[in-house]
Amino acid sequence: MYNLGDQFRVDQSKAIANPKNIIQGKRYRFTILSDRLIRMEYNPKGIFLDNPTELVWFRNFPFNEFTSREDSTFIEIATKSFRLTYVKNKPFKGSRFNPMGNMRVELLNSEKIWYYGHPEVRNIKAPGMSLDADKKLKYQKSLFSFDGFSSIDDSNSQIMDEMGNLNDNPDNHIDMYLFAYLNDFEGCLKDYYALTGSPAMVPRYALGNWWYQNKEYNDESLAELIEDFHYQEIPLSVLMLNSNWHLNKYENKDKIKSGFTWNKDKIKAPFETINALHARGLNIGLSVDPTSGIYPYEEYYEKAKQYLKHEGDGIIPFNALNTRIIDVYLKLLIHPIDALGADFYFIDVDDPKKIKELFNLNHYQFYDMYRNYRKRPMILSRSAMVAPHRYPISYSGKTIVSWDTLKMLPFYTSSAANLGVSWWSHDIGGYHKGIEDDELYTRYVQFGTFCPILRFSADSGKYYKREPWLWNIKTYKIAQTYLKMRHQLIPYLYTEAYNYYKNGKPLIEPVYHKYPKIFDDLNFRNEYYLGSQLFVSPIVSKKELIMNRVIHKFFIPEGTWYDFASGKKFPGNQNYVAFYKDQEYPVFAKSGSILVMGENAELNNINPPKDLEIHIFPGESNTYKLYEDDGISDLYRKGYYISTAIDYNYLPSNYTVIIRALEGKTGIIPEVRNYRIRFRNTKKADEVIAHFNNGPIESHSYVDGADFVVEVKDIKTIGQLTINCKGQDIEIDAMRLINEDIETIISDLQIQTELKEKIDHVLFGDLPINKKRIEIRKLSRFGLERKFIKLFLKLLEYIKKV
Repeated sequence: MYNLGDQFRVDQSKAIANPKNIIQGKRYRFTILSDRLIRMEYNPKGIFLDNPTELVWFRNFPFNEFTSREDSTFIEIATKSFRLTYVKNKPFKGSRFNPMGNMRVELLNSEKIWYYGHPEVRNIKAPGMSLDADKKLKYQKSLFSFDGFSSIDDSNSQIMDEMGNLNDNPDNHIDMYLFAYLNDFEGCLKDYYALTGSPAMVPRYALGNWWYQNKEYNDESLAELIEDFHYQEIPLSVLMLNSNWHLNKYENKDKIKSGFTWNKDKIKAPFETINALHARGLNIGLSVDPTSGIYPYEEYYEKAKQYLKHEGDGIIPFNALNTRIIDVYLKLLIHPIDALGADFYFIDVDDPKKIKELFNLNHYQFYDMYRNYRKRPMILSRSAMVAPHRYPISYSGKTIVSWDTLKMLPFYTSSAANLGVSWWSHDIGGYHKGIEDDELYTRYVQFGTFCPILRFSADSGKYYKREPWLWNIKTYKIAQTYLKMRHQLIPYLYTEAYNYYKNGKPLIEPVYHKYPKIFDDLNFRNEYYLGSQLFVSPIVSKKELIMNRVIHKFFIPEGTWYDFASGKKFPGNQNYVAFYKDQEYPVFAKSGSILVMGENAELNNINPPKDLEIHIFPGESNTYKLYEDDGISDLYRKGYYISTAIDYNYLPSNYTVIIRALEGKTGIIPEVRNYRIRFRNTKKADEVIAHFNNGPIESHSYVDGADFVVEVKDIKTIGQLTINCKGQDIEIDAMRLINEDIETIISDLQIQTELKEKIDHVLFGDLPINKKRIEIRKLSRFGLERKFIKLFLKLLEYIKKV
């Protein structure tokens, strides 16, 4: 065993199952881990594995109630969810023609049967390695299936010794896990995380705006870039540098991806440069790819030669499956970069043939960061397809600039939840090729705003326009608005990130998890829940140029939902059509939703803010628990965090909001805060009463559009703030009416005003639709152009009878 360091040590006892959960024979072993989860092993030699594997780290589940009965030939095991029947000591066999075989599992309260070798054709897959590495759009098997079961084959996984070394599995055996959850996929995910490890908690800065372009930056161009973002009032939290940050030329080779020594012709003083960027509120990610070897130009090359052999050309081969090489790589190449202040690494390995090597590299690189509790581990990498939830963030690869790419991304992103993964990062705007188009860019930015990660990215070349200010003023203003909103959403997104880490609730959940029939409807299956309070229906198609809007069809889940921007009300469990302008994007909040947003005085500051704006939607009472910590260290594991409850008690004419610290430690968030409570779709209240603890405090209230806003200043964060609003009929119904939308379309068109009146009379009149079509065509006599006639004939499909 090779000692890599304490940060890699593994408690082997946690991989050993509770003996009370085990039923074992001469050649088989069954471990009942939960009502929904069973481990099934077969080995002709009767040897069974208790080591952790690259996937499975924890088998010490609590004792789980089950029943078993057996005779000399058969054994039957049953829980509340399934019944397993097995012919003792026989190899696991089964087929669709003989589902009994030697072993089968019945899902209770259903007609579902699983057997060894089941094709599991109703498994709804999850993203594979990446879009560019897969070349074609490939997905891997996931946990989510419309059959309500999914199996994982762990037979050939690498095993892990107590020092954390990954080694080949020495034995030839069957080692399967079956999740038999039927309709309880949430329970399935909890079992999966208990088995494989919790999702990682990302640093707070990961939720802001990222910048990455394949340029040869130097001190001057970096300073200019950051100053441009500041001048344009667009916040950034992450700056990534490509392989040009390091030396990358050797003999006749140029642009070598492998490198770990700073190119000081470009970045003259790396420590000072990184410190200066940190002072501007930026976190630094560096691209690394050691797979092509360690070159003689490295600062610590001679030291590395003392431990590793080199080839005839002087290059030391790299192999992530060799623990000794990993040790040299981390200690001599990575740790010196860490000492200069790098925050995380982009592991830029894109060869599918190196998928096993990529897993080891991701694992060792990520867990090496645990040696410093002040720096929370994070990497960016293409998925190695083994427990990617433990190694955030997955990178979808270098994508083509196109509408086709944008169309696939929402489904691709949300489908990661099928394997319990939330942290996917895409090239917002697209990486290369294609045509730079302002409408496409706008929709990319909006999609990115409501994605787990928002990372601008582009290849080298001066005509790739990712900087918002390079576009026309309209596109720039829209992008600026959404990029600011992204940073304002960090308090909400960070809380949901914690819920994902702590409770196993994915940040992104596809709509078809709750509404299976939608999976086959291409109009709606792109939709997803973003955390516990928001629902997103991405726009992925071009607008109708004449009306200057996108015709967008979407499904609203059960309940009452509100358009987040406009406040328009949408009764749920039905389909809609709406017309969206460039600046509009379909994001919805349910009745009673509480959305916590914040803003710091410094543009790039993503720390817990002093100023909070809390959006509260009417209709239902609710409680939201805001989670905050220092955002960068692992001290939250030791209780250094604070949880604040926001209670909304709803009555039609009487609202009360109570904000109070629940648990945690002081000194993590500002001592006092300014609160802006925005009651959505609410008229001016007749009476507003504000208290802190037991005493009255001053408040300021006003109407802002369709919202009623109450502001209080300098309120201590440890204590209880209570705001009560009373009034008769203060809730605004704000029902969304499609006819009103069509009226705004008519209003915006370049048509004579008198002719608009005639169009309105026809469209919204009492004639049957076939006669309306005739009357619309007749308007050509009054000068109505053919393009507008075609538009209004199309709009007739959507008009509702009043």
